[in-house]
Amino acid sequence: MARVAVVTGGTAGIGLATAHRFAEAGWSVAVIARDPGRLAAAERALAAYGRPVLAIAADVADPAAVDAAAARVETQLGPIRAWVNNAMSTVVNPADRITPDEYRRVTETTYLSQVYGTLAALRYMKRRNRGAIIQVSSGLAIRAAPLQAPYCAAKFAVSGFTDALRCELIHDRVAVSLSVVYLPAVNTPQFNWARNRTGRRQYAPDPVFDPRLCAEAILYAVEHPRREVWVGRSSMMMAAAQAIAPALADRKAAAMWSAQLADEAIPEKAGNLYDPVPGDVGIDGRFTDRTKTTRGEFCTSRARDLLVGGLAGLAVLGLAGAALAARPPRRFPERR
Repeated sequence: MARVAVVTGGTAGIGLATAHRFAEAGWSVAVIARDPGRLAAAERALAAYGRPVLAIAADVADPAAVDAAAARVETQLGPIRAWVNNAMSTVVNPADRITPDEYRRVTETTYLSQVYGTLAALRYMKRRNRGAIIQVSSGLAIRAAPLQAPYCAAKFAVSGFTDALRCELIHDRVAVSLSVVYLPAVNTPQFNWARNRTGRRQYAPDPVFDPRLCAEAILYAVEHPRREVWVGRSSMMMAAAQAIAPALADRKAAAMWSAQLADEAIPEKAGNLYDPVPGDVGIDGRFTDRTKTTRGEFCTSRARDLLVGGLAGLAVLGLAGAALAARPPRRFPERR
């Protein structure tokens, strides 16, 4: 039976790279996005792998549209084995200069879209007792940064929703895996089309990683289910810093204000918050000259658990050795 994957936001950046990686691995792929031109281009490109492809125009902030898209996939491609919630939007501006409507829209597209996609996939996966759902998240869901408060809050919400749902699936003995993939700065077109009202061009701080690395991590999480995956050294460092020294992490994150903005002045950009930005944008952004080319720099929660377990074991052995060393020497009676 054909393996079927659905990728939201699948016509550019990480989503398009992920759709290509699934198709390359022999999956049938459905991509969901808003722009008709990019949907048609993605459909043509993915068809070259020789597997069935379906391009669906839908706004993932609309739960009815997401449900209808899932039904089309099931009818036209077959049972959904993997669903990748990748669509997102952001607003670049200080938190108190972002409007309530902008907060609402980022929440709909970045958080609620993942809820709607997850629920749509579960309606089919639960009855078959199999499947994998991937929440594409960010290091900013672990360690928030300035200038993107709505996006950070939405990604934090994704983690809470996913953890709660995972507990329910365990309780009900449902064999559907839920994985959260935390991403670093990635060379995608998003930096060119995000809504930006700072007056300065958005910049991707180093290190910047290839969208294809993210696609590798996503496919790995589908084929080898893991609770969490951290992509790139920076997302791992953010998680460690937040766990060990959150106050210090606050001060370090404050420096990200200037690191996210280039010196180049630009007018305010409406971006793709409400409507797609037209044009063929592809997988890569404008930071190719600084992009790390690695394809294997990601770490899973299983590796973390083994590391923590090993360190705990060493600590126990160390304490036991210290206790033995502290014991007074045993005295034996003199022989006469």
